[in-house]
Amino acid sequence: MFPALVRPRLTTFITSPRLNAKTGLDLTLASETLQYTGSFKFRGAFNTAAHTAAPHLIAASSGNFGQALAFACQLHGKRCTIVMPHDSAAVKVEAVRDYGAAVDFIDTKVTPRARRVAELLAQYPDAVEAHPSDGELMLAGNESLGAEILAHQPTFDAVVTPVGGGGVVVGLVRAARRIGSTTTILAAEPVIANDVAQSFRAGRRVTLAEEPKTIADGVRVLGLSEANWAETRAGCAGVIEVEELRIAEATRLLFLLANLKAEPTGALALAAVLTAAERFRGQRVCAVVTGGNVDPAVYARILQESGAS
Repeated sequence: MFPALVRPRLTTFITSPRLNAKTGLDLTLASETLQYTGSFKFRGAFNTAAHTAAPHLIAASSGNFGQALAFACQLHGKRCTIVMPHDSAAVKVEAVRDYGAAVDFIDTKVTPRARRVAELLAQYPDAVEAHPSDGELMLAGNESLGAEILAHQPTFDAVVTPVGGGGVVVGLVRAARRIGSTTTILAAEPVIANDVAQSFRAGRRVTLAEEPKTIADGVRVLGLSEANWAETRAGCAGVIEVEELRIAEATRLLFLLANLKAEPTGALALAAVLTAAERFRGQRVCAVVTGGNVDPAVYARILQESGAS
């Protein structure tokens, strides 16, 4: 059914003259929308499934990691169960099922993701958890993306990436440390889901009381793990917070000016660049587009708000 040798694809670098003219910046997009399963999550998921002995992997996911792990498990002949919020994007739920995984729905206001995963692990003693953003196997997969971005020629002055669970940021931080890169790493986060920004201001890890209902559904998390926060604090220069309307604008601009379909979470980095454009004047900037899995109805509504057809 699949090619004999399936490995994560290299990231796609895109320069859009129209987008650069719009922003007035020297901007490059590092897009993972053409990655297997449509997001960077396949890198860590593939690495985890390939090097985990357990025959059954269980994870909680809003969708991108769920379908990445489902496909990775299918490639490696393993069972997969994904705990998903009941209001997850339909396109992501369908993809998880299409890749052969079982979906376990929860209401996150009633049952936290971690609790349900723990219940399933007790029910299936042969299973282990695959965390979307934590764990050495997961982060090693993400580090491959960081290494590709930081090795790009000519090199970047700054790289801006969405932050949810911290997987991409930590991957970039680790890659920068390993190769001795001096590129500035910045995170992009919705104002209404700003646990990382709050953590930087407080000087300690801050978590949210409940999952925020940002349009960027891939970052609807309570906070970073202690380990990811420690690495983010040490290697990330800070966080740019963005409003919901700016996220939608960035999603539209990627479509209109770069011919790129991105989900709102994937557009967070561009939204941050638009929000803090003066900060990047005269610099060579990379905006990481982490994924392109967006519900068609949501995407159509975002585009129609700009008058696009």
